[in-house]
Amino acid sequence: MASAALHRALTDHHAVRPLPDAVRDLLEALDAPPRLAAHLRLVHDVAHRLVEWTARHHPAVEVDREAVLFGAATHDIGKTVHVEELSGPGSAHELAGHALLRDRGVEERLARFARTHASWTEPGIEVEDLLVSVADKVWKAKRVDDLEQLLVARFAAANGEPGWAVFLALDDELDRIAAGADERLAVQAAHPIGSGPERWTS
Repeated sequence: MASAALHRALTDHHAVRPLPDAVRDLLEALDAPPRLAAHLRLVHDVAHRLVEWTARHHPAVEVDREAVLFGAATHDIGKTVHVEELSGPGSAHELAGHALLRDRGVEERLARFARTHASWTEPGIEVEDLLVSVADKVWKAKRVDDLEQLLVARFAAANGEPGWAVFLALDDELDRIAAGADERLAVQAAHPIGSGPERWTS
């Protein structure tokens, strides 16, 4: 049974979209750290906004919407295994999260983001991976030029538009999203890392 703190992280803040039911059930089964659940909701919310924006501005770009949203909602799930990476650096959660999802029967199309969200220059990266990676950065107003340029190139190639025009439009949207970073960071910080004596360590 999920803790009360996890339940709050999954249900409070009505302006933030809820996670997909399957992801919520998985986080409850894992008794995930509340702060992780809040983080996943926030990145999922931003990814939803990016998917909607892409559909409006780049309809020629084929995007697996379900994969992006599931990927954003689970990208850091390996931090249920490597909890120390919630409050410090580390990449062990990436492969651990992918393995966790695959062991629970999640298909590769949906599980891959746990290992690709920080590896956007690797071979085989698709537009869906780039969208999740961008969401995982811009939710806290972090802008990563090489990552964004990869997304611009995908959009420009699909639409036949000049890259500079695609960049300007994407840049404007990312600026709008980044403007809400302080509020999102406050939402995440409102939830403890765990239930022990160091539960509020950030």
